[in-house]
Amino acid sequence: MYWPDARNIGDSFAGLPRDVLSQMVLMPSRYHWLVAVFALLLLACWTPAAPAQQAASGGDTAAIARPPGHTSADFWRSLKEGATGVSSVRGVESGVAMNRHGQEWRQARNRLLAPWGAWLLGGVLLTLAGFYAFRGPVRLEGEDDGTTIPRFSINHRIAHWFTASLFLLLAVTGLVLLYGRGALEPLFGARGFAAIASGAKEAHNLFGPIFLFALVLLISGYARDNLPQRGDLGWLAAGGGLFGRHASAWRFNLGEKAWFWLVCVLGLGLSLSGLVLDFAVFGWDRTTLELAHFLHVAAALILVAVSFGHVYLGTVGVEGTLRGMLGGAVERRWAALHHDLWLRQTESPAAVDDDAKGND
Repeated sequence: MYWPDARNIGDSFAGLPRDVLSQMVLMPSRYHWLVAVFALLLLACWTPAAPAQQAASGGDTAAIARPPGHTSADFWRSLKEGATGVSSVRGVESGVAMNRHGQEWRQARNRLLAPWGAWLLGGVLLTLAGFYAFRGPVRLEGEDDGTTIPRFSINHRIAHWFTASLFLLLAVTGLVLLYGRGALEPLFGARGFAAIASGAKEAHNLFGPIFLFALVLLISGYARDNLPQRGDLGWLAAGGGLFGRHASAWRFNLGEKAWFWLVCVLGLGLSLSGLVLDFAVFGWDRTTLELAHFLHVAAALILVAVSFGHVYLGTVGVEGTLRGMLGGAVERRWAALHHDLWLRQTESPAAVDDDAKGND
């Protein structure tokens, strides 16, 4: 509120005639009784308002008074242990002056999730790099005769790349929020990192709920062919074909099926916990939010780590694999090498039952 300076007030009356000034000074004395009556009415209306406001707010203004006989140390100790009081603020845990759960959550995030997650991600990347250096890519056998087999329809590819694009965006923005302060702030400075982190948070919160819709598309398009089948264990016993031994498989091998269901289960957990964090206005208490955050980060780190293997095998690890997801068709020799049961089922559905039994 602006309060005018006394000198300004005096200057404002300097140009008025003397008789007008005298009338203005004497005017209040003629209406002393009216001013007194108005003051009494105002006081009468003001006095009952305080109890009414207190009743509407549900109690006295927030304050936790020190109990008689308690020292300051006892008082602060009780606050740190979560002592509650009465508050005029309406909300979850609004009567708690000091909540220690926030500090416990911060320690769990910074001392458990972040370091173990870094070891997990780094370990997987180093393992894949070492495996590629030792084994190299799985090459196709024979010459390409130009024969292709349809593998993924346009709807399957849209569902895959839509989910993959969202997953990549959410993974990058989530890792920025988890590790950005230590990794990016030294490079971009405090202000630069603040801008990056703010953009990452907004993108993560905005596109996160859409991931649940992507999961529905993925499940509707791929679930049937990812159910267990005879011959899956034979593929596992042969080492997935990565060590020189042929491994028969259906349209999806056991490794691909495990990845699919891992994405579905952990992806659903990510989506639900993310919705809890996104829509905290529904009245979740602090413990629920902390648990949701812990599960969200843990599930995300596991999915990101396993996705490294999925990307490796789908690109440089196995020759010819990426072609199927880009164009929809694969070379026939690729299908014969990696998914021979599916190839036979496609070309001659009645000829695969005995072969599947022999691979159990």
